[in-house]
Amino acid sequence: MPLITRPAEHADIPSIAKLFDLYRQFYEQAPDFDLALQFITDRLHRNESVILVAESRSGELVGFCQLYPSFCSVLVQPIYVLYDLFVLPSARQNGVGRALLQAAAARAKADGKARMDLTTARTNKAAQSLYESLGWVQDDVFLAYNLRVVKD
Repeated sequence: MPLITRPAEHADIPSIAKLFDLYRQFYEQAPDFDLALQFITDRLHRNESVILVAESRSGELVGFCQLYPSFCSVLVQPIYVLYDLFVLPSARQNGVGRALLQAAAARAKADGKARMDLTTARTNKAAQSLYESLGWVQDDVFLAYNLRVVKD
């Protein structure tokens, strides 16, 4: 599938929000386009994340990834957390996810980040295979935990 990857622009926000809403549904969240639109709008307007998009030859956004700036205290260097990666089901198996991951790595390098981190569902074997084919290494030393501090 011929496509380009590029940084998101403000004009892309509605299309990204649609993809983001589908991404959240993939992770069993209720559909809520307005919530997705507000979240994506806030991230871009506040410069709190870097969003990269995959655009088809026809101009349709078929995927995105979102990088959050963070730090690694052990390395004493900045990193990106690749938190969101989504490709429309109709565009999968066409190299879109691979292109987005490669664009994210190039962006991280250009931005002086020491590395990128990501987590994925243990059951998402297709994504794990893609990550590993691009040189991502599964962490076998540390476990990830989280603590909900705000009630839904």
